[in-house]
Amino acid sequence: MGKSVLIIEDDRNIADLLRLYLEKEGYEVAIAYDGGKGVERFREMQPSLVLLDLMLPVLNGWGVCRTIRAESDIPIIMLTAKGETTDKVTGLKLGADDYITKPFEMKEVLARIEAVLRRSGVEPEKAAKRLDFDRLTIDMDAFELIADGKKIDTPPKEMELLYYLASSPNRVYTRNQLLDEVWGFEYLGDSRTVDVHIKRLREKLEGISDQWSLKTVWGVGYKFEVVNA
Repeated sequence: MGKSVLIIEDDRNIADLLRLYLEKEGYEVAIAYDGGKGVERFREMQPSLVLLDLMLPVLNGWGVCRTIRAESDIPIIMLTAKGETTDKVTGLKLGADDYITKPFEMKEVLARIEAVLRRSGVEPEKAAKRLDFDRLTIDMDAFELIADGKKIDTPPKEMELLYYLASSPNRVYTRNQLLDEVWGFEYLGDSRTVDVHIKRLREKLEGISDQWSLKTVWGVGYKFEVVNA
């Protein structure tokens, strides 16, 4: 059975982004948008780990943490915009296993989750990060791009960008979305960086198959288009 994560977070954008990343890593994910519902979902779900915001309506993160700790030793990672040492110490004293300050990078969150689960004796079951299309394999575990049976030399960001787009065939992403998802929230570069990487990928994949392609959606962004997907 796969591992499960309960996200208790009132910012729906953050919660949805966390869900997207975690589900791609093979986790079962549930969300509660206030502390009271969070405790209810915890009792129903009995997740492998809880991602817990501090500033919550109905019942704040401290209260949720106390309640969970009185009933279970399930790992808890606190997410909050507060960065003061006293808040971190309070969270850890209440039984939180780790503490991440917003804004954060999703890669850091995933790494922290895996580390906390390992420390608690629960190894996360990760989904294989490999996508197969007609004459194309994107293998993030081996970090290999195979096109028409040949390994294509591909830098890390190009691989990550292609994998991200191909993970949701025919879904359109804006440049800013791709910058946030692939480069991270703290990236301060130009959005044209995405254009450059797309151009390089197209040059490498040109003529491989007519069943898929990297498409520009003018005025919006890009998508990995798959025929009859």
